[in-house]
Amino acid sequence: MSQEIAVVGSPEFTTGFRLAGVRKFANVPDEQKDEQLDEAVEETFADEDVGIVVMHDEDLSHLSRDVRSDVETSVEPVLVTLGGGAGSGGLRDQIKRAIGIDLMEED
Repeated sequence: MSQEIAVVGSPEFTTGFRLAGVRKFANVPDEQKDEQLDEAVEETFADEDVGIVVMHDEDLSHLSRDVRSDVETSVEPVLVTLGGGAGSGGLRDQIKRAIGIDLMEED
């Protein structure tokens, strides 16, 4: 089972995670996202040590259609997005996809 958390995004986005101890990251400056983000995401998702990939929600719009589809449906590693307007329903769906059960399910 994959153990590492990786973060992909702008240097400003990844810095906080790096300070918190995340060792795997890919910095893609804002002005280069359209050219370099697909490659950075594909490399991160191909890393067998990575179990969770964290990205900013707005960065998904910079991914090509194929890469975006692949990462949004990936089970391992699982994509967790932060920011934007995803709300608790988005995070709830991500957790459910990652562990296979809905922890908030009502009887």
